[in-house]
Amino acid sequence: MTQKEFLFQLYEEHRHNKAMPSPEIICNLINGLLQVLFPQLSDKRYVAMSEFEKDYEKIRIDFIKILTDLNGQLKKDIEATADTFFKQLPEVRKQLLQDADAMMSGDPAAISNTEVIRTYPGFYAIAVYRLAHQIYHLNIPLVPRILTEHAHGKTGIDIHPSATIGNNFCIDHGTGIVIGGTAHIGNNVKIYQGVTLGALSVKKEMASTKRHPTIEDNVVIYAGATILGGETVIGKDTIIGGNVWITKSILPNSRVYYKGLNQEAKMAKRS
Repeated sequence: MTQKEFLFQLYEEHRHNKAMPSPEIICNLINGLLQVLFPQLSDKRYVAMSEFEKDYEKIRIDFIKILTDLNGQLKKDIEATADTFFKQLPEVRKQLLQDADAMMSGDPAAISNTEVIRTYPGFYAIAVYRLAHQIYHLNIPLVPRILTEHAHGKTGIDIHPSATIGNNFCIDHGTGIVIGGTAHIGNNVKIYQGVTLGALSVKKEMASTKRHPTIEDNVVIYAGATILGGETVIGKDTIIGGNVWITKSILPNSRVYYKGLNQEAKMAKRS
């Protein structure tokens, strides 16, 4: 293939490619929305309600434009979809404040909720995930994954937008955490850096099946633990120690840990 033929091939692909909303525009919108939802993230101080409403409405208009730019991939009424998303924001904010409280109480180094919300990468990753999760369930294509991959790049925390995460979720440190798309996490769960909630190797046609583990309520998972498989359930009130490898279910009220170098994982009931 000559250089001219190669360039023409690229040109044809560009010419027939459908325009999509810019990832930068999508991420800027979500960052702006987070600043509206949490004054701790904003450097702007409002002196009038009308000024605040104007900024909020601009975000809504920009969101509608993003949906419009999906070029017919959104198979539903755009205005109604946007309305549904914005009606969900009070509940999302409530959940995120609970997450911030969980991080504040779960991290002895945390000084205030403001510090958690403004500086903690775990809070930012969860905030973007919870917004992306709502967008995902509105069957909006591409946008949810753009958002969570943006948060992944910024924080090192990879949460698929289709994962299900309960209330009072605490990420401590966070770098290297991976939470797969069919993972289900209950309430009051705490996860440290380097934890993987992943899938065992499956064929592509099984992508829609449950491939990632279920973590029940009140579980703590320490750094470097790897938990794999859609049938794997970590029972409530369990502690998973650092660097363990789990592919089978664990009973409630258990402790799982390595005892000694190069020995198998040990499991004991919590007293």
